[in-house]
Amino acid sequence: MILVTGGAGFIGSVLVGELNKQGREDIIIVDRLSDTEKWKNLRNLKYEEYIHADELFLAEYGYGEIFESVTAIYHMGACSATTEMDMDYLMKNNVLYSKNLFNIATELDIPFIYASSAATYGDGDLGYSDSHDGISKLKPLNPYGYSKQLFDEWVLKQVHKPSTWFGLKFFNVYGPNEYHKEDMRSLVHKAFGQIEDSGKVRLFKSHKDGFEDGKQLRDFIYVVDVVNAMIPMMDSKLGEHSGIFNLGTGKAGSFYDLAVATFKAMGKTPNIEFFDMPERLRKQYQYFTEADMNKFNKVFPEFKFQNLEEGVTDYVKSFLLKEDQNYNG
Repeated sequence: MILVTGGAGFIGSVLVGELNKQGREDIIIVDRLSDTEKWKNLRNLKYEEYIHADELFLAEYGYGEIFESVTAIYHMGACSATTEMDMDYLMKNNVLYSKNLFNIATELDIPFIYASSAATYGDGDLGYSDSHDGISKLKPLNPYGYSKQLFDEWVLKQVHKPSTWFGLKFFNVYGPNEYHKEDMRSLVHKAFGQIEDSGKVRLFKSHKDGFEDGKQLRDFIYVVDVVNAMIPMMDSKLGEHSGIFNLGTGKAGSFYDLAVATFKAMGKTPNIEFFDMPERLRKQYQYFTEADMNKFNKVFPEFKFQNLEEGVTDYVKSFLLKEDQNYNG
């Protein structure tokens, strides 16, 4: 049995879909659906049970039959909004919840993969190396990044861990099933909507020397590549490589290039307008991110990531232009 927290969310639901493609339906999804549109991400998926995230640690599940039957845990569930300012909420939801789940995985020796974030790298002044030696020095720019930083540091301090575990610092992930994320959706999805509505895309002007308008750089990674990289990590033979890994493509692209790729995939001529970035975002805005993928490439030398244009084209043509835009397992 595979347990996926955040299984109705963006990365989690695509992961479940990919597991379905591999013939796995013995899956437990843990999430909070509430009155969001996340339930739509589940319509194409096959799974055995759904558990509300707030009920996972109750006595009926805690160390009972559920966890005793679990052979792998993908912990994708968290508040991922970089604009969330309630640190008490993040401490409980992103840090404490993760610790509880990690402790269960350790006690029962269940392979464990969890979502960290490139937001832990802050302004990037210390670079983007996933070496464990430098993790404690990182200074995130927002509460979300700090919550992920706290858990990364806590995990590294633990004497006892599952035989196989990976913490993945996701960079800028885009792709199907992100539709419920509102302001946290990728620019691809936002650009697609803007192009359909107005025929143009609006991008932030640059407020930093050395960067032209729209030329702020991110390591954009397609969610399909993300989950296809995660699945083989559960192989017990990789236990000796356990640790915190970056998960990006290793090649930064600009928001301008991403917008142009979206226009191209839609068969339209680029029309881009620039506007001032809100003052509240300027002090916590990252102008450049690019994953150092050396550690990943040594463990998975054959893995190939799609480049920005390839990923955007597949997202637009295979999903956004279709009636059923959700990932189909």
